[in-house]
Amino acid sequence: MQATTPPAVSVVIPCKNEAPNLAILLDEVDDAMAGRAFEVIVVDDGSTDDTGAVLAKRIAAGATHLRHIRHDRSAGQSAAVRSGVFAARGAIVVTMDGDGQNDPAYLPRLVDALEAAGAKTGMAAGQRLKRTDTKLKQLSSRFANGLREKILRDGTRDSGCGLKALRTELFRQLPYFDGWHRYLPALTLREGFGVVHIDVIDRSRRHGKSNYGILDRGLRGALDLFGVWWLRRRRKTVPTVTEVRA
Repeated sequence: MQATTPPAVSVVIPCKNEAPNLAILLDEVDDAMAGRAFEVIVVDDGSTDDTGAVLAKRIAAGATHLRHIRHDRSAGQSAAVRSGVFAARGAIVVTMDGDGQNDPAYLPRLVDALEAAGAKTGMAAGQRLKRTDTKLKQLSSRFANGLREKILRDGTRDSGCGLKALRTELFRQLPYFDGWHRYLPALTLREGFGVVHIDVIDRSRRHGKSNYGILDRGLRGALDLFGVWWLRRRRKTVPTVTEVRA
């Protein structure tokens, strides 16, 4: 694919200190998306390892579809996803984590599911099966997801899965806050769009440890949940907007 060709899909990968995983993951993404017009945007969230060198080597070797967006300091996963979304040139953005636990084989399935669902559907969300995280993370995630579903009624079993496909224009319109990436189904519904779901199989991390841990997810969760509930309550009607011409 030529660098000047507008891609149909932008794959956004937020990462922090994931150089060993990234080297393998990028090959898997290329294989999964082969035959499609796509770009890969890696958002380096203030990494202090060899992430920059891994990306520079691939770009120098001719990976014209690969882009390196760098934060000068770590701003968190939500900020990294947002930076990638605003840099995207594709009409659809697909997100995935940079640790290798999300299988890139699901990227085209998410894109196809979103396109098949039609213009009234704004998001295809992955929902993990056979979680490979620690028992503590699994229990905390199960509790958070259950509470979120009870309050927000977003119809999503696992909103924390990194594998998601959204229409880029809609993605950029969603209210942003730190932790926003965990509430994308509810925020999509708030804008009057539907959400479809794809079950995905979680993988084990190959190298390193998580850079976005339980405390990052849990301590602010109650405030975030209330905030999203409030946002949805404050937009009860989403009209269809058309221009009337004489």
